[in-house]
Amino acid sequence: MKFFRAIPLFIIIWVIYHLVIIWGSSTILSNELLKIPLVSGTIWTVTVSDLLLVAGLIVLYLEILQATLAGISSVLNHTFSTLVCIVFIVEFIIISSSSNSTFFLLGLMSLIDVLAGFTITIAASRRDIITRD
Repeated sequence: MKFFRAIPLFIIIWVIYHLVIIWGSSTILSNELLKIPLVSGTIWTVTVSDLLLVAGLIVLYLEILQATLAGISSVLNHTFSTLVCIVFIVEFIIISSSSNSTFFLLGLMSLIDVLAGFTITIAASRRDIITRD
């Protein structure tokens, strides 16, 4: 079970993004999924891109929550999350179907996950060292 904690959740978002792109094309990101009328009289349109970004934010929250856990699986998760972030960066630069704002923002969320994960782990370790002295 600890093995699953070591797997970064952003790899799931990365796979889902690619399945969406393979299923359609990069233009599928702008397809409308929902039209919700608001009290103000305007209509809020939710696109595939919006849904991916919401999923990315949820995964970011779960990854930050997971970073508070200590152990070897946490260290492995940080390492794998760093690799996933590098994949996001390289793919954004190199592959044309990934050179869009949605993929950039998902990659940015992955970078925030890496930075927050290391920061939280270091802060928790420092606190543990201080309390043991």
